[in-house]
Amino acid sequence: MRSFDPALQQLLNQHLPAALVAGNFLPLAGLTGLSGQIVWENGRLLARRQPDYPLPLVDRQREFRLLRKLSAQGMVAAPLAVNREWLLLPWQAGEPVTASLNTLRPSLLSLLNRLHHQPLTGYRLRLLPLLQRYWQLCEQRHYRWQHALRRLQMRGEPQPLRLAPLHMDIHAGNLLHTPQGLRLIDWEYAGDGDVALELASLLYASGERDCWLRDYAQMARLSLPVLRQQTARWQPWLELLAASWYQLRAEQSQDAQLIAAAQDAWQQLGQSHLSSAVRAGEII
Repeated sequence: MRSFDPALQQLLNQHLPAALVAGNFLPLAGLTGLSGQIVWENGRLLARRQPDYPLPLVDRQREFRLLRKLSAQGMVAAPLAVNREWLLLPWQAGEPVTASLNTLRPSLLSLLNRLHHQPLTGYRLRLLPLLQRYWQLCEQRHYRWQHALRRLQMRGEPQPLRLAPLHMDIHAGNLLHTPQGLRLIDWEYAGDGDVALELASLLYASGERDCWLRDYAQMARLSLPVLRQQTARWQPWLELLAASWYQLRAEQSQDAQLIAAAQDAWQQLGQSHLSSAVRAGEII
């Protein structure tokens, strides 16, 4: 249990003074450690802090505006308040997902299809500037990283198969079972992008890609061969994005788990690019 940060105190005093008087702040576990739960007699709230270190895409004011647009369509609960340092949200009640996502394929794909048919949010996701920003922020750069970034820069981002709002951080920890069905939480990386990018991100390390792609293509009325090809185009972008994210967070936190994850991501990227080069005839 911790006392309230001054900026959070100010936000609560303006919008929910009763929670400030009677509530307690409980930090929540997570890779970024930026969220906390406010518990008081009338319920619970979620408070999300703006990081005091550079973290590309994470902008609580942007997140507030995006959530407000999605809430108009019933995808999320309406956000409560925001200032430069904190975002205040209703607490999403529900049971954590503990089973493999493969067991949730029909319901999760239905949720994704619904999201992907919402109006655009106005916040376009561009991966090349994002990757370049990670490169600029990190201190430990190397040739493999530079080479991968240049390859993607020369190739250019794939043209969207279908432009739609994306969540872009779908895993069991960001899903809840609720009385209204499966719900997504933690929208800090959300924005408008290619639906195939979302599928490629979701299936990044999955061994069941074809089943997911087949079911989504049928649900979204897309060509399965075209969807399969488009997700493959996004794969190297996601590999470099994952490695870049872990590298930055490892440098910022000096956390042993993140350092190991960054090393694994770079190793996987190197193996992937070697395989691509062999297929392309660049290495004989």
